[in-house]
Amino acid sequence: MNKFKSAHGHLAVKGIALALAMASGPALADATIPIPDGSLSLSLGLRGSYQSVERGAPNGTSRSNDFVLDNAQLYFGGTWNKIYKATLNADYSSGTNSLKLMDGTLKFEPTSGFNVWLGRMLPASDRVNLEGPFYMTGWDYPYVSNYPSIFAGRDNGAQVWGKVMGDKLTYVLGAFKGHNSVANGSNDSGNLLYAWRVSYAFLDPEPDPAYYLASSYWGGNKVLTLGFAGNYEKNGAGTSAKKGDLTIWSADLLAETKLSGGGTPSFEGAYYRYDTGGVADCGTAEPGSVACPPGDNVGGQVQGDAYYAVLAYLFPTKVGYGQFRPFARYQKYNRDLSHTNKTQYDLGLNYVINGYGTKLTVQYSKVKDSQLTAPMNDIDKIFVGAQMVF
Repeated sequence: MNKFKSAHGHLAVKGIALALAMASGPALADATIPIPDGSLSLSLGLRGSYQSVERGAPNGTSRSNDFVLDNAQLYFGGTWNKIYKATLNADYSSGTNSLKLMDGTLKFEPTSGFNVWLGRMLPASDRVNLEGPFYMTGWDYPYVSNYPSIFAGRDNGAQVWGKVMGDKLTYVLGAFKGHNSVANGSNDSGNLLYAWRVSYAFLDPEPDPAYYLASSYWGGNKVLTLGFAGNYEKNGAGTSAKKGDLTIWSADLLAETKLSGGGTPSFEGAYYRYDTGGVADCGTAEPGSVACPPGDNVGGQVQGDAYYAVLAYLFPTKVGYGQFRPFARYQKYNRDLSHTNKTQYDLGLNYVINGYGTKLTVQYSKVKDSQLTAPMNDIDKIFVGAQMVF
């Protein structure tokens, strides 16, 4: 899988607007500086956890015990004359011990129904990718969401989006530099990657800014939203010697409502289809795969189909500072070329203090991968994490 998947889909630009819309406690506020005919804003998000993985210690046999700074993000925004905007967001990368550019986007937003973005941004994709780590239910990012990216789900390009029909119908369409677009890569001719998404809210429209999403609205909205997304890039997979067109499409659903007793059940599900044209992309363990040439957004695409499902229930009673929300999560990736699969089962508990602004998560995971040999083909993981968005 893509080596950036652990960080894939950070949803920085949602920032405070989403927290204001959905927080179960007091509203959050970013630091705003007025300028002539506009304003500048600054906010930040942090996620940290204790992680214990079976046979994950350096000796390969003992259980690991690690304290991880999963995400440290800085969000900068600017608005001039109400319709001209810019976003600059950065994320700390534990792999390089440095800050990396996540979003650098110029925005023209004249109406809710038609907006144009240019720069580095989150392309149209599946629901969980548009939620990102701060706004999803589980702690670790789902590996079944394998849309290509430079870093954290992003790519360089241009995109139009809008919300119409009372904000119930959301559309996104963009063109991006794309996957394997490097020297000696399968797409060394520089074909663009085209991304699209359309979703419809059958009940309440979801209150997220732009085309971003969340996994729960804490009982504040009746939600039944169905979405479809896709990517296409000619010669977007494989190698320079053996090329295949990259085609991805997915369907996703969120259903959530507040019951008469005050509790809020929710269900989130998705189906994915990944097609590499029948060739092995570089940097995978699939038959025929080779090492990738240097560059960003290279390799890791695996032909197959995948499934994702989450069940959760927010208890209405406040206990101490917040509310408990137990959840169960399932994901499975069936690989076509190697005829193997990876499955993960999660049981967890969110402690929701201030919506997504302050949330604690405990999660136990069981991971089985038939592509690996025993004993690494069947391991368990434990996560104890906390997040805050200011």
